[in-house]
Amino acid sequence: MIGLNLFDSWVWKMAWRDSRFSRKRLFLSMACITFGVAALVAITSFSENLQQTIDQQSKILLGADLVIRSRRPFRNESEVLLTSIGGERARQASFASMVYFPKSGSTRLARIRALEGDFPFYGDLETDPEEGAESFRSGSGAIVDESLMLQFDVHVGDPIKIGAHTFRITGKIKKIPGESVAIGLLQPRVYIPMGSLGATKLVRKGSIVTYRAFFKFDDGRDVEALIQSIKPQLREYGLRATTVQQRKRRLGRIMENLPRFLNLVGFLALLLGGVGVASAIHVYVRQKITTVAVLRCVGAKAGRIFAVYLVQSMVMGLLGSILGVLAGVGVQRWLPRVLADFLPMEIVVTVSWSAVLMGLAVGLAVALLFALLPLISLKRVSPLLTLRSSFENSLPSFMDPPRIIVLLLIAIGIGAFAVFQTQNWNQGLGFTAGLVLAAGLLIGLARVLILVARKFFPQSWPYVWRQGLANLYRPNNQTSVLMLSLGLGTFLIMTLHFSQRMLLDQVVWTAGGGRPNMVLFDVQPQQRKGLADLLASHKVPLLQEIPIVTMRLLSVNGRSTQEIRSDPKSDIPRWVLRREYRSTYRNHLVETERLIAGSLNGSPNLEGSPNWVSLEKGIAEDLMVGVGDELVFDISGVPLRTRVGSIRQVNWQRFQPNFFIVFAEGLLEKAPQFFVQVTRIANGEASAGLQRAVVQNFPNVSAIDLSLVLTTVDAVLKRVYFAIRFVALFSIITGLLVLASSVLTSRYQRFRESVLLRTLGATRAQVRNIMLIEYLFLGGVASLAGSLLALGASWGLAHFVFEVVYVPRGEGVLIAVVAVIGLTLLIGMLNSRRICDRPPLEVLRYEN
Repeated sequence: MIGLNLFDSWVWKMAWRDSRFSRKRLFLSMACITFGVAALVAITSFSENLQQTIDQQSKILLGADLVIRSRRPFRNESEVLLTSIGGERARQASFASMVYFPKSGSTRLARIRALEGDFPFYGDLETDPEEGAESFRSGSGAIVDESLMLQFDVHVGDPIKIGAHTFRITGKIKKIPGESVAIGLLQPRVYIPMGSLGATKLVRKGSIVTYRAFFKFDDGRDVEALIQSIKPQLREYGLRATTVQQRKRRLGRIMENLPRFLNLVGFLALLLGGVGVASAIHVYVRQKITTVAVLRCVGAKAGRIFAVYLVQSMVMGLLGSILGVLAGVGVQRWLPRVLADFLPMEIVVTVSWSAVLMGLAVGLAVALLFALLPLISLKRVSPLLTLRSSFENSLPSFMDPPRIIVLLLIAIGIGAFAVFQTQNWNQGLGFTAGLVLAAGLLIGLARVLILVARKFFPQSWPYVWRQGLANLYRPNNQTSVLMLSLGLGTFLIMTLHFSQRMLLDQVVWTAGGGRPNMVLFDVQPQQRKGLADLLASHKVPLLQEIPIVTMRLLSVNGRSTQEIRSDPKSDIPRWVLRREYRSTYRNHLVETERLIAGSLNGSPNLEGSPNWVSLEKGIAEDLMVGVGDELVFDISGVPLRTRVGSIRQVNWQRFQPNFFIVFAEGLLEKAPQFFVQVTRIANGEASAGLQRAVVQNFPNVSAIDLSLVLTTVDAVLKRVYFAIRFVALFSIITGLLVLASSVLTSRYQRFRESVLLRTLGATRAQVRNIMLIEYLFLGGVASLAGSLLALGASWGLAHFVFEVVYVPRGEGVLIAVVAVIGLTLLIGMLNSRRICDRPPLEVLRYEN
């Protein structure tokens, strides 16, 4: 019936004529949809561009057709295999080490990459100057990450000491194929020629080095088939291969999470726009009740009248969606720049027509669905309203079946879109449930506020304050809609802010209370005493000295790891079977550990080997073993049979060495090993001095300084926070538009109230202050509610995701409340600035 009325020419003419005096209000509602659609189109287009770029630049992302890597130097049998593969080859050895800048005396932990050959075969290793990428390969030069050079004010031509050898910097690294700028912030990269690796004297037995062989094939061979044919040999020699297709799939899985999350944020902006539409149409419909009643009196059917206002909403949604699509296409060009630090490639920006069509469809659907909520009440308008303005329908709005159907359609639509974006039922429905819960809590809080203001009226307060509070529950009040829009916007932004501060606070907390804040690793046995003496000379305490032995797992309860890995029915993750474990030995727990099963000394009731080991809870669950189960390890070619004697809970957030596996004393003392020394430095100056001394006297020893970790984490989190906040800004702008729309659409009600107050003797200042107090409470309660929800969400992230102790930060709540109150007051008073200046005669003329 309604669908037929939409093709009625009278409906369209009436919709046009009726909108002539209301287009300003409809324009603000349209703007709410515009910003939501803009966010959605921009992010969806960016997602498609990202996938297209991955498809087009897949070889550049890997830099080669095939990469084979090993945690040990390639042995003779491995070299035979590599030679048999053929093609053009390049080599790389990478490891972490301290670098020293003699010019400034500065030190820094960096990722050293010794390179041989013409890698990358695809893409360019971009340096400044350009010739730096080639000149370092043939001489004794080095190219250094740009972030590292900026940090220590180092220039091309300056010396850099790595281990026992000093290199000359021939260029700064601008871009590495397949790697993002953020990686350089976490661990700066330094390239040196492979021929100079021996001169550094850093690679020795026990050193943690990753060796890679890169291949380029010009014969168009099937690399995937090649890997399948040599897979048994790769397993036997402990090698792992990565092809272009594998790199593409892995990067696709990593990158797809970012657009999905950003899409949900953009969709949230669109939903806020829907709230604005519902609010505006609600007040708009209430002001059109008399018009509707008159049309009913002259014979217009309820369906045709309903169609008039549905057409207005439909056109408003369509125009808003079109403008949103145009804006989204423009914003799309900025997203790659905003996210450039986290992308391993340069995004090729093209218009995605599927994103454009989706933006139009979703924007129009949201506008119509949210407009239907207030519009369905028009079908119950009686002609009696022209005679009796107090006439009311007998059916309460919350019991109206069409209203319930529309609410269900909105919930189903949100859930379907969330599942579509995340490609995961649990994540999509979880997002929907969280959104519904947050919205329900905000609306419930708004109802409680209205009830409290109505029932517990502060009679002793001044008149202006009582009038301002009364506006919270009077007709055309904005309490619920502003609580929802501003509350959700505040909730989103403050959750991001609290999460960032939570992670930084955790790093800061680990440095307090006399806890270790510096770790010296790769200490060789013959260097222990000398390094301890060096610490003593700098008046730095040696808090811990921890032996570390490298090993691999051979079997679990009698089944070899190769057999388990080949079993398609096995639920044990492959990584726990093939990884190289770095373990220690002791007969006591440390402060980061808690025993949850068994005993460190094993159990006398268990028969078999007395070689007890203690497993971390997570690794025990992955290996599917418990107390008494058997594990066999390969330690430098010697098998060692052990039994699980205990299970430990480990706090991985604490800044000190923690281990998956701890052996009992008496088992590993004679095994090849190196040591880690843990200390505490009073300040940054003492830390720099100690690191300089360590690098000069023990070039192979590297240091991790917590203060530097804190600075690096802060820099990375700030970039992440800025990128996400850029998208979340659409939600905030939409929330502000909803606020402006709500204020403007209720302008007539405020207009009448102010005129009546003026007629009764109120001054302009009093009228202005009444509105000021109303917006003060609305902004304050909405921002406080959003911030409290953000505190709850941050606690959930801390407890269930990051597994850290969460300490609320009250200053963040205060800043959010003050900022949102300020914006609410500013927009509210700007939109209401002319109301209190109207003479009483104008309202009488308007009503007539």
